[in-house]
Amino acid sequence: MAAENPSVILPTLERLGVQTVPADVDARKIAQLWLDSFAKSAESGDIDGILSLFSSDAWWRDMLALTWAFRTFHTAPNIRKFLEDRLSLNAPTNFKLTNVKFENPYPDLAWILGQFTFQTKVGQCSGIFRLIPTAKGGWIGFTFYTNLEDLKDFPEKIGALRNHLPNHGKWLAQREREREFVDGDPTVLIVGGGQSGLDVAARLKMLDIPTLVVEKHKRIGDQWRYRYQALCLHDPVWYDHLPYIPFPASWPVYTPAHKLANWLEAYADALELNVWTSSVVTKATQDANNEWDVTVQRADGSTRVLHVHHVVSAIGLGGNNPFFPDIEGREEYQGQVLHSTQHNSARDHLGKKVLIVGAATSAHDLAADYAEHGVDVTMYQRDSTYIMTTQHGMPEMLGHLWWEGKWPADVADRIDASMPTWITEEISKRHTAATAEADKELLDNLHKVGFRTHLGPNGSGFLAMTRRRGGGYYLDVGASQMVIDGKIKLKNDSRIKKFTKTGFEFEDGSKVDADVVMFATGFDSPIVTIKNIFGEDTASRVKPIWGLDEEGELKNVWRDSGVPNFWFMMGNLMWCRFHSKHVALQIKAIEEGILPGSGSEFRYQ
Repeated sequence: MAAENPSVILPTLERLGVQTVPADVDARKIAQLWLDSFAKSAESGDIDGILSLFSSDAWWRDMLALTWAFRTFHTAPNIRKFLEDRLSLNAPTNFKLTNVKFENPYPDLAWILGQFTFQTKVGQCSGIFRLIPTAKGGWIGFTFYTNLEDLKDFPEKIGALRNHLPNHGKWLAQREREREFVDGDPTVLIVGGGQSGLDVAARLKMLDIPTLVVEKHKRIGDQWRYRYQALCLHDPVWYDHLPYIPFPASWPVYTPAHKLANWLEAYADALELNVWTSSVVTKATQDANNEWDVTVQRADGSTRVLHVHHVVSAIGLGGNNPFFPDIEGREEYQGQVLHSTQHNSARDHLGKKVLIVGAATSAHDLAADYAEHGVDVTMYQRDSTYIMTTQHGMPEMLGHLWWEGKWPADVADRIDASMPTWITEEISKRHTAATAEADKELLDNLHKVGFRTHLGPNGSGFLAMTRRRGGGYYLDVGASQMVIDGKIKLKNDSRIKKFTKTGFEFEDGSKVDADVVMFATGFDSPIVTIKNIFGEDTASRVKPIWGLDEEGELKNVWRDSGVPNFWFMMGNLMWCRFHSKHVALQIKAIEEGILPGSGSEFRYQ
């Protein structure tokens, strides 16, 4: 269960007792003076001095820089305790202001956004603060974010640190030898070669950590290549770049799945990532030193046992385990039962009647595909669905950060992370309401045909749903109008009771016949796969995955999983791009003895 959003009060001008903010505010001067005062107090260990610069309702979010964890501290007493425990230990210094912008996102909200860099004993770090106006004409800290960017003595081998030596006639043989790990076992083994596995493999390579990706499919990208043909990303291109190699400037705003598949394959090749395709991990056991013996079965049937220090699970939030609801009478049904992961094209079912169980993204995509091919398709909606159009919703939700002419992706990622989740979701209520108003005609027409909608947890929209369950919404690109027009039939007036020989019987006695029942019901937990590969003991020690904790942080992904040297890398393309570096830095810190042992005892939990 995810923690519920606590009562959060935004720093509106009315609440702050501020009538207006001067249009000519000198944001850089104010930010520099504030950061200078902060730096003086931080470097001298003056916690009272630091707190005097913040409102009593301030927030401090840290990602690895000061805690080696993902933590959010709210209100002065909690920030004080955190600083008492971690300030002198990390000794932050060398604070430098890098960018300042005055932001007025709504008429009643205004702040100065300051970006800066600093150092700790072991790290090169970045930070972002927001200053809000006071009734007396001053400015005071409201949010403060600290993020580990690099380890001082172990920078990424990019830019000026790239390989400068020419290579005449040796590269092919060297690559093959490296890929096959002829001269030794990898330090890190990644299970899964989708975007999450490739992203963290790329990060680790730049930190000089020998890494192997084990991918069960024949080619990199096949997990996208062999999904249903109609699949297309509903996130815009600016949100979806991969580390080090952004999409070309000509890339379409919304990426077809097959195009993404080819890009992932090219990405792995260009960055010289070591990938074994058509290979599976059949067994993994942990020794007394918390290292792993991993058995990998190759495409030719041969096996190799690799001794590695770390294992990264990059098999997705659902662990590639399709979820089928337990419905009575399945053995009696004489038609075809499929999961959305098994669907290729509506052309496979021309002339048949199809019933899709589910009403989120995959269900809508498949239903639209069937409708466009003239197939008789019915969508069964079990619960209400969050609906927004990409036309209105994406610019409203993401346009201030990830859009043409806005921030570079890496900067946008950090500005987004700098806002504590609970504040983000409070502001998201405004975005969600504005999108719903823009989509009013569509939503009203959906309601008229009986389609049930909601506005996300506490009215916070689809990203709030993503943080809690990873789905349950549809970002409309046309299927909603098909529901309205009756091209996609709708059934949602009664619960499914059981299968019949020809379809479903519902609790109200009604029946729907179908030649094909398609379950668009998402995925089970990755723990199913973890048990199969790593055993019951390892699976039992893994902390709960996904959903939000009391501080608003996602549970146990991209950080300590509960099992030493075992990591979860998952999420959408943006989260994978950003947090893959956090995973890689933690592994590098453990390998270099900066975090002794598995690092757990040095994390601020």
